Amino acid sequence: MITIEVNNQTIEAKSGQTILAALKAAGVTVPTLCHLDDLPPSGACRMCVVEVEGRGGLIPSCAYPVAEGMKIKTHSPRVVRARKTIIELLLADHPDDCLYCVRSGNCELQKLAEQYGVRERRFTGARSSHHLDTSSPSIVRDPAKCILCGRCVRVCEEIQGVSCIDFLGRGSRTIVGTAFNQGLNVSSCIHCGQCILACPTGALREQDCLKEVFNALKDPDTFVVVQHAPSVSVSLAEEFGMKPGVDVCGIMTAALRQLGFDRVFDTGFSADLTIMEEASELARRIRQGGPLPMLTSCSPGWIKFVEQFYPDFMPHLSTCKSPQQMMGAILKSYFAETEGIDPARIFSVSIMPCTAKKFEAQRPEMIHDGIADIDAVITTREFAKLIRAHGLELSRLAPDVADSPFGMRSSAGKLFGATGGVMEAALRTAHYLLTGSEMPIEPIKELRGLKGIKRAHLQIGELQVGVAVASNLSNARALLDEIAAGRSDLHFIEVMTCPGGCINGGGQPLHADPQAISERMKRLYKIDRDDPLHCSHNNPEIIRLYRDYLGEPLGERSHQLLHTHYSERTVYA
Repeated sequence: MITIEVNNQTIEAKSGQTILAALKAAGVTVPTLCHLDDLPPSGACRMCVVEVEGRGGLIPSCAYPVAEGMKIKTHSPRVVRARKTIIELLLADHPDDCLYCVRSGNCELQKLAEQYGVRERRFTGARSSHHLDTSSPSIVRDPAKCILCGRCVRVCEEIQGVSCIDFLGRGSRTIVGTAFNQGLNVSSCIHCGQCILACPTGALREQDCLKEVFNALKDPDTFVVVQHAPSVSVSLAEEFGMKPGVDVCGIMTAALRQLGFDRVFDTGFSADLTIMEEASELARRIRQGGPLPMLTSCSPGWIKFVEQFYPDFMPHLSTCKSPQQMMGAILKSYFAETEGIDPARIFSVSIMPCTAKKFEAQRPEMIHDGIADIDAVITTREFAKLIRAHGLELSRLAPDVADSPFGMRSSAGKLFGATGGVMEAALRTAHYLLTGSEMPIEPIKELRGLKGIKRAHLQIGELQVGVAVASNLSNARALLDEIAAGRSDLHFIEVMTCPGGCINGGGQPLHADPQAISERMKRLYKIDRDDPLHCSHNNPEIIRLYRDYLGEPLGERSHQLLHTHYSERTVYA
């Protein structure tokens, strides 16, 4: 440790730390626009400049190391004047549509303008002209609002390993765009939405599906059903000022009923259904031979990643649809038949932590005879808007339970929301299918936590099963490269597109820090610990569905409704 002086106060810092990291650890706030905590500094925005005695000019605190005896001023008149000028220059070529912007009130540039008292346009001149890119089914790109901070570029390349977007042009004509500056729909984008979480302004946002949902709810001839994903209930509360990790599942269900949905279902049920099919598929591949390791298929960004970059691994993908799509398929078949409702009258909505789910719902493989499994996908953020638009106060709602027959879920189904959760859930059922006995319900510590790649070897009967878990696609890429190089000790691999899994999906609340993500994960683990029903194959409503309608896992009807196929695609498709 070394001693430095900050604003006339003595603090300790770690040798080798950047000034910004040391200030943050000491509770001193310095604004940034380009900085990402887990990545090396880029020093692009210069908002974090500080004054260091004896160093001459202003220094970017994100890229400069601390030194013994250093004397720092974080808000001297010179520093404040420099930051204000940067904000004014950014606003000189920024749209004046804050009243209509999706990020109004939640925009980092807007907050800094308020903080530094920017109240007029000091710099004027010709404005840049840009075209709104609405081609993607998941993400809208508005280059006019881009401030060239580079955060989206770095997340896409360094964390997700996709490199869909980059800086194009030079000097004042520099923009962030796709290859050849074409639409996102013909780029290598995997629709994960991590760029939206990184963006400080409204330059990136999800495709808004609220209008379709509003219209469906108002139509008396439409039967509107909704499902909510396991991770949404442990993240939605943050949109309303509650602590991270608070579980509002029952309150959320009550809100959905007040909004006018005819039935409210829990995607945790179809997560159990996914496990029944997926674990059966794994057991069959192990017993009868099949492409191993088997790869999970419930994360649509990951599926597109394999289709584009690793088509040789496509036979390894599970053929199971995701829980979202399984629920949609069951609702428009079994549910429609038992309720006597024409499937064409059912409008199926899903509330997801994920922007790629919007892409998944529109895949041609998920549409049969002109009827889509899912009609509209809204993110956690959109759901919060829906609640606010109807004037509902969550604190005044009494918790309610989801509707049968698709409202009961095991804690295994709830674990789907966190990286490693699908693997734990699948292993519990695979153990039962392979040995006929229940697996001891204890946390598999090697598969828990936020580590990017996790591995374990477990004894199931006479077989030692090798498993691995990857979250974020650069980690998935590393794992696939190991297998391509000859690694052969793994039977099953779970991949989640987003870092940490669905709890940190591209549709989740903005500005969540690592601690908030961790609290969401801890809540899911607590639910698993306290819930009396731990295994998908013991869910009574799952058992009834197979008895009354599906027959058996991997059977003819199950295969028709719950399984799909994927196709190799070029990078620009």
